[in-house]
Amino acid sequence: MSGAAEIPYKRVLLKLSGEALSGEASGGVLDYDVIRRLARDILEAAALGVEVGLVVGGGNILRGRAAGRWDRVQADHIGMVATVINALALQDACESLGGTAHVMSALPAPYCESFSRRRAMALLRRKRIVIFAGGTGSPAFTTDTAAALRAMEIGAEALFKATLVDGVYSEDPKRNPRAERYDHLTYGDVLAMNLQVMDAAAIRICRDSGVIVVVFSIKEAGGFARALSARGERTSIAAE
Repeated sequence: MSGAAEIPYKRVLLKLSGEALSGEASGGVLDYDVIRRLARDILEAAALGVEVGLVVGGGNILRGRAAGRWDRVQADHIGMVATVINALALQDACESLGGTAHVMSALPAPYCESFSRRRAMALLRRKRIVIFAGGTGSPAFTTDTAAALRAMEIGAEALFKATLVDGVYSEDPKRNPRAERYDHLTYGDVLAMNLQVMDAAAIRICRDSGVIVVVFSIKEAGGFARALSARGERTSIAAE
């Protein structure tokens, strides 16, 4: 692969689930080898010349479904702290591989920077990886919404949502092997068909700010770079 000319975007935001950091494990595990592989994918994509911001979830530590047993606000705060843990793990992996990554948190934390839009954009212009943690800093908002919000704030042209399947399907392809995979959708399609890509608030933020959403598989090494350069299966969501 050669040069940034092949990439149609100058700046993007990658949304990773917390579960992606656990690999095949469960129960709050951080899989070191998996995290290094993901960090390698992120650095490979950044080497193409694109500016990369990143939002990571906290579902490997506390997922929304299980959080129903907890006080809702307290559970959301636990989840936001979990995203900081995951962000620090990704930062360490990126830097162990020779990259430079900064963690910015919407929650005050002494071991990372507080979120600043101006600072984040300055770092991105210097080709630094910026990992946004702490969600929005407020309960009741998903990390998908946080990702859409950060993508809008930093002027990203696209939000790349990494999943374990190669795009958006009409149904869960694991349950129905005949489910239809879509190459292209509009924001309206996603909302009207109630496709479980991201929550409705996140889709509306992307729609209103013109941020394209690209859903792709992070399961195999190099998936992010392939999606950036429009190779491999993926689903793009845009106005038309």
